[in-house]
Amino acid sequence: MNNSMINASVSMHALQQKLDILSNNIANIDTNGYKRKEASFQDVLTSVKQQPNGFQKQGRLSPLGYNQGWGTMLVQAQLNMGQGSLQPTGNDLDLAVEGNGLFEVNSVVRDANGALTAQTVWTRDGSFQLSPSDNPADADFFLMTKDGRYVMGTDDTPIRIPANHKVKIEENGTIMAQDDADKSAPPLEVGQIKMVRVLRPQLLQQLGENLYSLPADVANRGDILQTVDTANNTTDRVAVRQGFLEKSNVKLADEMTDLLQVQRSFQLNSRAISSSDTMMGLANSLRG
Repeated sequence: MNNSMINASVSMHALQQKLDILSNNIANIDTNGYKRKEASFQDVLTSVKQQPNGFQKQGRLSPLGYNQGWGTMLVQAQLNMGQGSLQPTGNDLDLAVEGNGLFEVNSVVRDANGALTAQTVWTRDGSFQLSPSDNPADADFFLMTKDGRYVMGTDDTPIRIPANHKVKIEENGTIMAQDDADKSAPPLEVGQIKMVRVLRPQLLQQLGENLYSLPADVANRGDILQTVDTANNTTDRVAVRQGFLEKSNVKLADEMTDLLQVQRSFQLNSRAISSSDTMMGLANSLRG
């Protein structure tokens, strides 16, 4: 196959992958806590073509040989953990993260053998709600996500809220519950929301539904996620804002600019294939 065809076809495949990433970013522009993906590329292969010795002339300083590329490939789609804008909602159960942090949530799922196991995942979407316990004798409520996952506390148990209590959540995630029936009663500290700091966002796996997980082959979770506590929250601070929701950090103008560049690059490479095909047709039609 013609070298220019190989170069163009490989590059078009990489551009199609970037187009998929851009379309996913644009589709989630209104998703709470969504973090945009950024594509990284590198050369597939670069070879050095040798020129005839006749090019070596006295006084010519350029060396013999030139680099020939074979297209580009997508290396990774890295998460951009930049802060999104905070939108006030007036709902006490809506929480936003300030800083490079995630909420830890948990759900009970069935594994490959059908046994019930706990699955720990993380999210930036803080649109929480209170759900009653499955046990009728339990009057407490659980703080949960919209899709039914338990919001975890720093004690690695789901956060429980007493019935008929109004919550106030501090910046460090501490939850104070005030009895609506007895305003004079002191508020109760019912738990603290567990937060993790993202150290290596490129190693996080996206599960869909705005959730993140760790790869199965990770030996040390601490290399990717760090549990936020008082000791390590002085620099690169992570805080919780009650009554706010974080919007996505996708900027439509930037995505549309990248989209136009990808379309033009794709068009250029498709024309290169068309030109190569035309030249090969002319060569085949020559008669000796």
